[in-house]
Amino acid sequence: MKKNPDSIDRRILAELQSNGRLPIVELANRVHLTKTPTAERVKRLERTGVIKGYRADLEPELLGAGHVIIVHVSLTQTSDNALELFNRAVHRIPEIQSCYMLAGQFDYMLKVRTSDITHYRTVLGDQIGKLPGVQQTHSYVALEVVKENATIPVRA
Repeated sequence: MKKNPDSIDRRILAELQSNGRLPIVELANRVHLTKTPTAERVKRLERTGVIKGYRADLEPELLGAGHVIIVHVSLTQTSDNALELFNRAVHRIPEIQSCYMLAGQFDYMLKVRTSDITHYRTVLGDQIGKLPGVQQTHSYVALEVVKENATIPVRA
């Protein structure tokens, strides 16, 4: 049975989303519980999949991935099989940071991170353009990242 997160769970989620390395004692203090019930709630949130994992927030520029390109992709066909082939293949390209299936003029939107335009050109020609069923791509180079946030709004 799935239980929706209550207001305390949501406070826990907001705190952990802000700092996933927060010690359980500090987390308990922040959500006004003792250590044991806080730890049990965190374990339940992990077990039920509300918390999918923990990760470090990295600086793309310092890791050679500061160049952002949005790519719109049109496929030759959109049968279930064609979409599944495309979806699986996208996972094998590490430069593709996000992939969204769209309703509208294009079938997919990709967010791609590379070191520079030369690197992107190679990824486009050698990998994205060769994804199953790709008919056409349109690339848009981001001049500046104004807002990039991986957090989910959590309201108590």
